[in-house]
Amino acid sequence: FLFRLFPLREHGMNWHARRLTCQEIEAFKKSSDVMRRFERAYQLMLKFYGISLTNQKTGELKRAENWADRFQNLNRFSHNNLRITRILKCLGEMGYEDYQVQLVKFFLTETLVKETLPNVKRSALDYFLFTVRNKRKRRELVYYAWQHFKPQSSFVWAPQDKLLRYR
Repeated sequence: FLFRLFPLREHGMNWHARRLTCQEIEAFKKSSDVMRRFERAYQLMLKFYGISLTNQKTGELKRAENWADRFQNLNRFSHNNLRITRILKCLGEMGYEDYQVQLVKFFLTETLVKETLPNVKRSALDYFLFTVRNKRKRRELVYYAWQHFKPQSSFVWAPQDKLLRYR
């Protein structure tokens, strides 16, 4: 199901799913109908995770009304982290790099700042962060994660000396 909504150029957990080609990605991007469906699928999954898209242009997110119940699900079942990684990668493939950044920042905030998703923290740092295609935005997110990671001296996702000099 998810591999059909969020196709990738790489194999995921379902080895029977066909990989997406570069030509298919370009054809999808040119079709306003396909892109509208993609955005609807993204919003559907966000709702499932307890998240609302507040700005379609920027990809800005906030907690949905059902966030507490849905966050319990996210904390309880780690297979959701694989799905989120897939969604993030597909966002990048489809040209929604700003959406990638916003979703990763949302999870970093919820895991590191608000501490509502402790069981998602490792995936947010190990996988979600590194799906962001834009190198500058990815660096900003790594810096944001470092700023909020406790203790900072245990942050292993970037060299401490570079983080201290950043900005």
